[in-house]
Amino acid sequence: MNCLKYLLVFCPFLVFSQINNIEQDTTSIEYLIIEGDSIPRQSINLDEVVLLHRLKFESKKERVRYLILRRKTLKVYPYAKMAAERLDSMNTRLAALKRNRQKKRYTKKIQKYIEGEFSDELKKLTRTEGQILVKLIHRQTGTTAFDLVKELRSGWRAFWYNTTASMFDISLKREFDPTHVKEDYLIEDILLRAFQNGLLEPQPPAIQFNFYELTDKWIYQKTPE
Repeated sequence: MNCLKYLLVFCPFLVFSQINNIEQDTTSIEYLIIEGDSIPRQSINLDEVVLLHRLKFESKKERVRYLILRRKTLKVYPYAKMAAERLDSMNTRLAALKRNRQKKRYTKKIQKYIEGEFSDELKKLTRTEGQILVKLIHRQTGTTAFDLVKELRSGWRAFWYNTTASMFDISLKREFDPTHVKEDYLIEDILLRAFQNGLLEPQPPAIQFNFYELTDKWIYQKTPE
């Protein structure tokens, strides 16, 4: 009986002792609270950082050529980005419309809006700036200006044919091809540096390529094994 009382008195301490041992054996997890976010996290997702090589030019002429290309690329990229945004918005809206009459009415409305938004500014571009713009349109949309006209017809036909092609006398079928065209690689290099420096607002390209492999090819003259 005395033994039973002894056990009853000390039993609670035995229970607590077991709980403490369990708590000590568990692995503690630290949570992070991000400002503006109410959900605790165990890790932080960081944006991908592209490590760019140091710029080096073989001659003064090559350096000047790069700087001219940089100035023109920074000038026309916002138009390509805006065109991609307008295209995405228009396709989303058209997919929600069921009647052809509604689609034609909406497309015509967009046509007038785009012409009013772009035309006056594009008239200020030079021929080479127009060429870069057409290539960047392909970079941002994944579609050439020619195919955009073919696909969207009335909504974009007047804009591209009347404003771009006739003014710049360029091919609307031109693609952005940094794999085979060094100038396109340099344009990509310019864009990535501008994104990192905050000079341009980044927008993911619609076409995919490995920038590091292209750097090995065009800058370090390395061929893949």
